[in-house]
Amino acid sequence: MLSSVEILILSAIQGISEFLPISSVAHLVLVSKYYAFINQNLLIDICLHLGSLLAIITYFREDLFNFIKNRNFLIKIFVGTIPIIPVGYIFYQTGIINQLRNLEVIGWMSLLFGILLYLSDKTKINKSIETKFSNKSAIIIGFFQIIALIPGVSRSGITITSGRLLGFNRYDSAKISFFLSIPTLFAASILGIYNIYKEGSSELNFLAIIAVIFSFMFSYLTIAIFLNFIKKFSLKIFVIYRIIISIIILTIAYL
Repeated sequence: MLSSVEILILSAIQGISEFLPISSVAHLVLVSKYYAFINQNLLIDICLHLGSLLAIITYFREDLFNFIKNRNFLIKIFVGTIPIIPVGYIFYQTGIINQLRNLEVIGWMSLLFGILLYLSDKTKINKSIETKFSNKSAIIIGFFQIIALIPGVSRSGITITSGRLLGFNRYDSAKISFFLSIPTLFAASILGIYNIYKEGSSELNFLAIIAVIFSFMFSYLTIAIFLNFIKKFSLKIFVIYRIIISIIILTIAYL
C-alpha cells in the first residue's frame, strides 16, 4: 500500500506534468526506478486525475460556467476532443498502449517532440483565439492530440505545439490545451471508476482523499504559474528540460 509520502510524490508528478509541456510518463518511469509506483492502486490513480480535473475546472470556472458567452469556444473544444476518442479506445482495448510503454519509445518521443516544441515556438503569431479559433483549428489540434497516446509525447506538449504551429500565441495555445484536458481527464476518471466498479476491489480511504487534495493543489498552482510564465517567456526552458530527461531515459535504456 502506498504511503502518504508516496502519494505526495505521485500528486506532484501528476499535477505538474499534466499541464506542463513535458511527459508525465517519462517522469513516472524515472521515479518508478526507485519506488514501486508501477503497480500503484487504481483508486489512487483515479483520485490523482480527479484532482487535476477539479483544479482545471476551478481555475477556469468563469469561462466554463458562463456557457452562453463562451459557448462557441467550448463547442470547439468538444469538437477537438472527438478525434482521440475512437483511437484512444482502440489503443487501450487492444493493448497497443502497453506495448509502446518502454524506455526506448518514451525517451525518443520525449526528445523528438521536445525539439518540435522548440521549432513550433518560432512560429509567427498571426491568430487570435477570440476570432481565429475555428472548428478546423480545433480538429487539427485534436488530431495532434492523438499522438499523445504514444508514451513520452506529452498531451500538453503536443497540443501547445500544434497551437503554436497554427499561429496562436503561447497563452492561447496553452488555454486551448488546458480546456482540451477537461474531457480527457473526465474520461480517464470515468473509465477508472468503471474498472473499480467492475473489479469491486477498492474502497474510498484516507489516502485516496489525500491524493485528490494534493493533486488539486499541485495542478492548480502549475496552471496559474505556467500561464503567467508564458506571457513573459518562451518555451525554451521546457525544451531543454525535455532533452535532459530524454537523455537520462535513453542512457538507462541502452546501458
